[in-house]
Amino acid sequence: MATSAARIGLLGGSFDPPHRAHLELARSALHALRLDAVWLIPAGQPWQRAPLQADAAQRRAMLALLIAGEPNLEICAIELERSGPSYTIDTVRDLQQRHPDAAFTLLVGADQLANLTSWRDWQAIAAAVDIAAAPRPGHALQAPTALRAALADGGHQLHALPMTPLPLSATAARAARGDALRALVPEAVARYIEHHHLYSTDRKLHGHS
Repeated sequence: MATSAARIGLLGGSFDPPHRAHLELARSALHALRLDAVWLIPAGQPWQRAPLQADAAQRRAMLALLIAGEPNLEICAIELERSGPSYTIDTVRDLQQRHPDAAFTLLVGADQLANLTSWRDWQAIAAAVDIAAAPRPGHALQAPTALRAALADGGHQLHALPMTPLPLSATAARAARGDALRALVPEAVARYIEHHHLYSTDRKLHGHS
C-alpha cells in the first residue's frame, strides 16, 4: 500500500457478507473525493452489533472477491490482526502512526453518521480525519450538531457522497438464496457463500457449525 502523501478512504464494516452497496460506496468515494485508494477494513470484533456468522478468513475472502479487478480498492486487515473489540479510533490512530504522510477520510453510511457520537472517543475521530457519508434508504444525511462542530474545530470536513441510496443490507443477504442473493452480492461472492454453506440452515450438516 503506497501512502506517501496519499489520500485514503477508510471503509470499515463487518462485511458479513460484503454486498453491492459496499462496493458502490467505495467507488463513489474514490471518484467523488479524488482519493488515491479506498481501504476496506473488515472488523475483528464489532462492538455495536450481534456476533458475526462468517469467520475472519471467510469475510476477508468474500471481500477480496467483491473488489477483484477494482482499481485502487484494497483490503486493510489491521482490525483482524488486533485482538479485542474493534474500535474505529484505535484503527485511525494505528494507521496514522504507520502512514504519517497519508490523509485519511472515514467513509460511513447515513445511519452511522447519525449515530457516530455514540462511538468510543468520537471527538478524537473528528479531530483526526475527514468524514464522508453516503445516503441510505430511510436515513436523512444529517450529522449531529456536535459532530459538525468537532470536525470544524479540528480543521476537518464532512463530505456528502453523490451516490444513489441502495436498499441493500448484509441482513438481507444472509437470508437470501439463488437469484435473490445474486441481486445483492456479485456472482463470485454468491458462489463462495453457497460453496461454504454460509448463512444457511444446513451449515451444521456440512461441518460449518
